[in-house]
Amino acid sequence: MADRSEGGNMTGSYVIEQMISAKAIAARIEALARDIESRFADTDKLVVVGLLRGSFVFIADLVRELDLPVEVDFLEASSYGNAMESSREVRILKDLRGEIAGRDVLVVEDIVDTGHTLHHVTGLLRSRAPARLETIALLDKPTRREVEVRATWTGFEIPDAFVVGYGIDYAQRNRNLPYIGSVRLEGDT
Repeated sequence: MADRSEGGNMTGSYVIEQMISAKAIAARIEALARDIESRFADTDKLVVVGLLRGSFVFIADLVRELDLPVEVDFLEASSYGNAMESSREVRILKDLRGEIAGRDVLVVEDIVDTGHTLHHVTGLLRSRAPARLETIALLDKPTRREVEVRATWTGFEIPDAFVVGYGIDYAQRNRNLPYIGSVRLEGDT
């Protein structure tokens, strides 16, 4: 399945080729939720922290699968802007509303690429003394890693391709696709 999109502020148009189906994503999230429930079975309330904006679809589906008492909060970090490559400079654009000291925390990330964002965010949150801090990423691109970081749970390991869909964007477009697709600029081979 391919979807053609006009580039907006990008040069030219691009094609999106489905990489991971909506059905595969749903099945994987269900399995991940069981693992998370097992790890946090003794918690009185799990603070699930979504990294905006890319994780919003993932976190919504994940918390609905969790049979645990949860509180949801968000943190917005940016290292991409409208580019296809990470700037490697992580900026916190929106911080948590609640306190996490002494609480169980699960950080939900859409994709671990260079690792800079997850490394920065987990360092920041660890400095706030949570009881436990675990991480989950829907996608992992280990071949792109520049910082030693690994999510506790990973949905799918993917090759080095620029992806969109299921909350992940390209210059603020394509977040609404129900699947993960790889972006290919038309004219690229």
